[in-house]
Amino acid sequence: MGQALGCIQVDQSNVAIREQFGKFSDVLQPGCHCLPWCLGYQIAGGLSLRVQQLDVHCETKTKDNVFVTVVASVQYRAMAENASDAFYRLTNTREQIQSYVFDVIRASVPKLELDVVFEQKNDIARAVEDELEKAMSAYGYEIVQTLIVDIEPDVHVKRAMNEINAAARMRLAANEKAEAEKILQIKRAEGEAESKYLSGLGIARQRQAIVDGLRDSVLAFSENVPGTTAKDIMDMVLVTQYFDTMKEIGASSKSSAVFIPHGPGAVRDVAAQIRDGLLQGNAAQS
Repeated sequence: MGQALGCIQVDQSNVAIREQFGKFSDVLQPGCHCLPWCLGYQIAGGLSLRVQQLDVHCETKTKDNVFVTVVASVQYRAMAENASDAFYRLTNTREQIQSYVFDVIRASVPKLELDVVFEQKNDIARAVEDELEKAMSAYGYEIVQTLIVDIEPDVHVKRAMNEINAAARMRLAANEKAEAEKILQIKRAEGEAESKYLSGLGIARQRQAIVDGLRDSVLAFSENVPGTTAKDIMDMVLVTQYFDTMKEIGASSKSSAVFIPHGPGAVRDVAAQIRDGLLQGNAAQS
């Protein structure tokens, strides 16, 4: 605003309060106005009609005894039609708004637990806005919007909440890891069982093939060499197998020592042991 030669300029989005001899006279709108100072007119002050914002930090306690700092942002403005009330009726508008915000927040938050406070912050903001709207409209102010922009628990509480969340996630990860290891062990056991089953089938087929080969050899030898018995043929087969075994042991590249009885009577002892085992098995079955 400027004043020169009894004229006054009121800027846009502002109003001026004119008094005459200390008494309220009029609200001057934006533009140029005559102000005959000789008649006792003067400007008591100006009032902005722009939207203003007040951030209120309120510390309070929740239902589960956790101290939190709630930050509320109140957007307000003076109404042009009630500019005289806004100018004369309040000494400090910001402190008045702050008092109402404290009152509503400290009456609402202690009824809620900490987690619920985060979930219902919009309801808290709405309650603050309704209370401010009823109170401040009588003083010529309009509450444009009220927001709860932050809910800050105590540092130790926040750290504890983070540790609880981290522990829960670690427990979930451990369960998932254990479940994965369980599946791997099951699959590994199934693979080993299948491998052993196939290995057993291979060994059984190998032994069956050996038995079939020995039977065919005994039958063919008996037909081609008259007067020989099955015992003679088996002794000869055992001698052949004995020398094949000795050959394999001698040709092995591994440095291992095998002590076995060696001599012509060794084969007879092996054959006798086999025959005795078969006889004992037949006697046990009968």
